[in-house]
Amino acid sequence: MTKKPYVISNVGMSLDGKLATVNNDSRISCEEDLIRVHKIRANVDGIMVGIGTVLKDDPRLTVHKIKSDKNPVRIVVDSKLRIPLNARVLNKEAKTIIATTEDSDEEKEKKIKILKDMGVEVVRCGKGKVDLKKLMGILYEKGIKSILLEGGGTLNWGMFKEGLVDEVSVYIAPKIFGGKDAPTYVDGEGFKTVDECVKLELKNFYKLGEGIVLEFKVKK
Repeated sequence: MTKKPYVISNVGMSLDGKLATVNNDSRISCEEDLIRVHKIRANVDGIMVGIGTVLKDDPRLTVHKIKSDKNPVRIVVDSKLRIPLNARVLNKEAKTIIATTEDSDEEKEKKIKILKDMGVEVVRCGKGKVDLKKLMGILYEKGIKSILLEGGGTLNWGMFKEGLVDEVSVYIAPKIFGGKDAPTYVDGEGFKTVDECVKLELKNFYKLGEGIVLEFKVKK
């Protein structure tokens, strides 16, 4: 197997596993949890999200809740290259890599050129959708040895399905959101049987602010 970065999947969710309400109100984490996440960010080489998270939340994906002298590389998985050119993740605070497919059309090529002129690196792998396994190999070769995976549900599903996650860190807030269409920690098509599913081993848990943090190793 090609070498790949060590991947930590982090999530803040309601007790019923939602990342946000049906109206996309995602105020889940308490201040203590935000600091916990920024400490993880400061210790990894890359932070990875899917394009859905960028379009919904417009995050900066930098370390700004604690003092740190470095920002990890920001990686956005964006198969159809839908990223807005004014997205905050493209600012100059840190390096950004956009992962997209090898599929090509005139508009896409134009946008790639604009992104490159802005100093953004574009990596192409996979047809139809980004080949996550291949992407992990490419990122490892670029010196990215550890990644904090921050969602959303579609990218989380792809990463778990391909067996690319090594560790899971979950903050559970004492809130119930409900809503069958509210985004969950892992979306996608889901495993058909319990035999196929991702198995975890609980390593640690502790109370934080008003919620609880659970830390797991992924059983390989």
